[in-house]
Amino acid sequence: MSPIVARTQFENGLTLALVHGDLTKAQVSAIVNAANERLSHGAGLAAAIVRAGGPDIQTQSDRWVEEHGPVSHDRPAITGGGQLPAKWVIHAVGPRWGVGDEDAKLAAAVGGSLELAAARGFDSLGLPPISTGIFGFPVERAADVILDSIATFAQQPAKASPLRMVQLTILDQATLDPFLTAFKARWPQAGAGP
Repeated sequence: MSPIVARTQFENGLTLALVHGDLTKAQVSAIVNAANERLSHGAGLAAAIVRAGGPDIQTQSDRWVEEHGPVSHDRPAITGGGQLPAKWVIHAVGPRWGVGDEDAKLAAAVGGSLELAAARGFDSLGLPPISTGIFGFPVERAADVILDSIATFAQQPAKASPLRMVQLTILDQATLDPFLTAFKARWPQAGAGP
């Protein structure tokens, strides 16, 4: 199990944990893939998810795009998780840096993923630092947008969502550190550990 470096619990009972680890190994109901609008999983986290979960994830993704068209920022796609520990993969399209209105598009991708997880009845979700890799979103700014989007979602009453745990899971230390700084700035009393 990957180490939790910080955690906080909101009034509605949702726990947010900042995890230093590999999202493809997360023991959650679903993980979020940082995808492109065509769900072509050829690089970055998307490629790692397909390598770990098997080619059926790409096959299901292709079918989803054939049926629904390109994925938008605010309406993620969903496929099975193949051989991943998570049974489902939510494919969220974050913005490429420099296209305009990036903060709102990233907030929509995070919020849409949380809403879809809740609508599907999932109790736990693994979330990556969307858009901070090959899409070039500045990490410090992404940390603010992502954490604020989760906090906004957590303002829902407990009975409005079955989601009890969100694991913001980050593999590399260089990305984790700014997220930890932003996390502690918002929740200075946040603990760590299991």
